[in-house]
Amino acid sequence: MTAQPTPHELIAKHRPTLDQALEAIRTRAYWSPHPEHPKAYGEHGSLDAAAGKAAFDAVLGTRLDLGQPGTDDWVGGEVSPYGVELGVTYPHADVDALLPAMKAGQRAWRDAGAELRAAVCLEILKRISDRTHEFAHAVMLTSGQAFMMAFQAGGPHAQDRGMEAVAYAYAEQVRTPGTAEWSKPQGKRDPLALTKTFTPVPRGIGLVIGCNTFPTWNGYPGLFASLATGNAVLVKPHPRAVLPLALTVQVAREVLAEAGFDPNLVALATERPGEGIAKTLATRPEIRIIDYTGSTAFGDWLEANARQAQVYTEKAGVNTVVVESTDDYKGMLSNLAFSLSLYSGQMCTTPQNLLIPREGVRTDEGHKTFDEVTADLARAVDGLLGDDARANALLGAIVNPDVKARLEAASGLGDVALASREITNPEFPDAVVRTPVVVKLDGAKPDAEAAYMSECFGPVSFAVAVASVADAVELLRRTVREKGAMTVGAYTTDPEVARAIEEVCLEEAAQLSLNLTGGVYVNQTAAFSDFHGSGGNPAANAALTDGAFVANRFRVVEVRRDA
Repeated sequence: MTAQPTPHELIAKHRPTLDQALEAIRTRAYWSPHPEHPKAYGEHGSLDAAAGKAAFDAVLGTRLDLGQPGTDDWVGGEVSPYGVELGVTYPHADVDALLPAMKAGQRAWRDAGAELRAAVCLEILKRISDRTHEFAHAVMLTSGQAFMMAFQAGGPHAQDRGMEAVAYAYAEQVRTPGTAEWSKPQGKRDPLALTKTFTPVPRGIGLVIGCNTFPTWNGYPGLFASLATGNAVLVKPHPRAVLPLALTVQVAREVLAEAGFDPNLVALATERPGEGIAKTLATRPEIRIIDYTGSTAFGDWLEANARQAQVYTEKAGVNTVVVESTDDYKGMLSNLAFSLSLYSGQMCTTPQNLLIPREGVRTDEGHKTFDEVTADLARAVDGLLGDDARANALLGAIVNPDVKARLEAASGLGDVALASREITNPEFPDAVVRTPVVVKLDGAKPDAEAAYMSECFGPVSFAVAVASVADAVELLRRTVREKGAMTVGAYTTDPEVARAIEEVCLEEAAQLSLNLTGGVYVNQTAAFSDFHGSGGNPAANAALTDGAFVANRFRVVEVRRDA
């Protein structure tokens, strides 16, 4: 039987990684401890491709018993966007029994201190990283992502975001010293002297409400930010994407128990069909922190009604790209085509509105009219997705019927520059796979405005003809201010235009990418360097990840003693 690691051993094992993470968030330079390439796994305890697939297959059709208290039923029913029934059942909790059990371990977890909590969190992430191939299949089959995207975004990139949250959490907790000797001179009298201690204390139980499209990437920041700051965490997955987060909870409980802590510090809350437990849990007095990714309607409801909790939401926005001019026309088209196609546009960062002056744009290939730009973009997408095997590897599957319905309705909103087509996936014949649609709209028409000023989540984009570059900049400002944006892109060779767009993004708090023509895309962000969202516009009230995302998950309590 393997001896359990001591706190000192855990800290010694993970302190170098924590130090590297702290340095990375300070410098914002590229760094990742989690390999992106599937062939990098298979050594030092990690599962290679075959072992990971076998581990995933072994879970299908089983009961995932986490040993949680208060289990009163077993629920399941996940059906993959690829048409596969997972057949896994999960514990359904009596929250009146589970929540008190979760609180029971918080005192010891609080007293462990920031460094040991960080080390435990990094051990959880290490165990998850070793099973990246297994997790990749779980993310793929629940989200509809293609395998390579599920492997990278659901594996190393998600793990990076979790580690980033741990680093920020540690930095914020140690900002205040643990002890201080305070002495105030009193002239001829003896000084006033106090010994002070400062202890980070958790708010309570954190609730992570998972999303269907990126269960780990969007789930890990909140989970690890709350856990590293001393809080217990209840994970409520999306009913169609339970497995990746259930496996995460399983790993976390194992590591906590091995480290000598109560495994109930992390627990899973699944629901029966139509039960809708998120609202019930969100307003429980024990829940003091909520992390949510999803629709604006429910995010707004949480912000308005979960008054006892600190609520962190990533909701919907209308992401916009301004096209004014470019010195790499082919590179611009290629970059945009990939951005519109990746995961069938089912990313909160995918561009929706392309604002193009009606008179056209200046390029290294000469002047291009609005119609020429949209036609060339359509050809670029067709070229990218012309081979069905390549298309399946980029598009994945449509995640739910609502996305499919929006896609099918979009062609009735204006002139179609690029029609969507159906693609068959030979490996998963029941998968719904569609290429993007691009619709041309006149920005001056009120009926067109109703379309482009609303989020149309999925593989739908609007090429909006505007009267001038100045009009494009003002429409960008209004869109971000009223609807929010997770990303903004722009193409211009004019420094004045670039400055005007940058000023809008600074004033409206939107993350901007300028003149991307290579292998970096507007809908991708790198942990430790890029901020995902800003927390400053309606698309999200928090950024992944910064100090503000973690600092209010704990408070510092002071004890003063006469010296």
